[in-house]
Amino acid sequence: MTPVDPAPAPPPGTDPRTPPSAAAGARPATPEELLPDELLAAFRERAAGYDRENRFFDEDFADLVRIGYPLMLVPREHGGLGFGLQQAAAAQRRLAAAAPATALGINMHHVLVGVGHTLRLRGDARAGGIFEAAAAGEIFAFGISEAGNDAVLFDAQTVAAPDPDGYRVTGTKIFTSLSPVWTRLIVHARDDTDPEAPLVFGFVHRDEPGIEVLDDWDTMGMRASQSRTTVLSAVRLPADRVLTRTPAGPNPDPVVWGIFGCFELLLAAVYTGIADRAVELAAETARTRRSRAGNGPYSDDADIRWQIAEAAILRDGVELQLRQLTADVDALGSADAPDHGPRWFLHFSGVKHRATGTARRVVDLAMRASGGAQYSRGRELERLYRDVLAGIYHPSDSESVHAAVAKALLGPVGG
Repeated sequence: MTPVDPAPAPPPGTDPRTPPSAAAGARPATPEELLPDELLAAFRERAAGYDRENRFFDEDFADLVRIGYPLMLVPREHGGLGFGLQQAAAAQRRLAAAAPATALGINMHHVLVGVGHTLRLRGDARAGGIFEAAAAGEIFAFGISEAGNDAVLFDAQTVAAPDPDGYRVTGTKIFTSLSPVWTRLIVHARDDTDPEAPLVFGFVHRDEPGIEVLDDWDTMGMRASQSRTTVLSAVRLPADRVLTRTPAGPNPDPVVWGIFGCFELLLAAVYTGIADRAVELAAETARTRRSRAGNGPYSDDADIRWQIAEAAILRDGVELQLRQLTADVDALGSADAPDHGPRWFLHFSGVKHRATGTARRVVDLAMRASGGAQYSRGRELERLYRDVLAGIYHPSDSESVHAAVAKALLGPVGG
């Protein structure tokens, strides 16, 4: 295997390692200020081309870096925008309504900065290193998923071999979003020399020897995310880049808790953004299409009105759940912090499960309400229909969600 070079340079005129003007001067205070309508229009216009050409969202990425988007969850004292998780989810929802694959790709960076956010709320000093790296322009990616590992975060096939300086990590990670540009990859791997806490979580750097990023992303949807396979061959993971060690299986370790929670909630935000756009497109189409039989716009047709209303009702239910649970996370460490206890994990996975399932149903209703023209390649709803299907495959999948809830209610099988 041939080691990869450091992440390719961004488009001319940008440098992700240079703190953006947003960090140095006036900083946007809301998702709407950070992502104005005219910028979202540019993202939406590019999305079709990225999908058609199966290429990374280079221009979108340059714009996101320019406005300080990777620094949303970095506190202001560290040079960031100081958003909470609720604001970050709202911004991701807004971005996903314009460019779902762009939102899904950058989501993985926000998950790791979000871990820093939750650690900071708990008073955990490990947050500082994450914020410092993000403020310096490092781009985080998610190296957790492995083919055949249905335990996902709670076990690993990748091996962490002890080394005098820390570990050497060997294994294959799949669905590594931001593959063309990431500089820091969170990985988990097993060190079975410690049976009490065999799982090692830490960051590998892109410029370390032994990293190969395959050019193997050619999927039905979410094509611009370029979530390629990453092969690790005895890659150095020094002790000072290890975030935590944990037992296998679900556990309340703050790093694992933060990864799980931020991943599920921000993912739910992306798919809720797709639902937002599907409802909007369905309404726009109904107002412009005319019925020959009804001699008027389809917006007057009772069946069409019911389908679009049903889509909006479904979307609204997930929106309220997402707002509440992100607010609950933002309240960590305060007098208002809720005590969900072990149900935190069920809440996180439940919202993700409902958001992705609801988004698929909403897009389906929008397609039904908008006529056969939307089935043609190049139509925005046709692309959303393909993009939204990716929600089936993100952890936690429906099987694991139902198994976890059943265990909470009924106890373990045979117990």
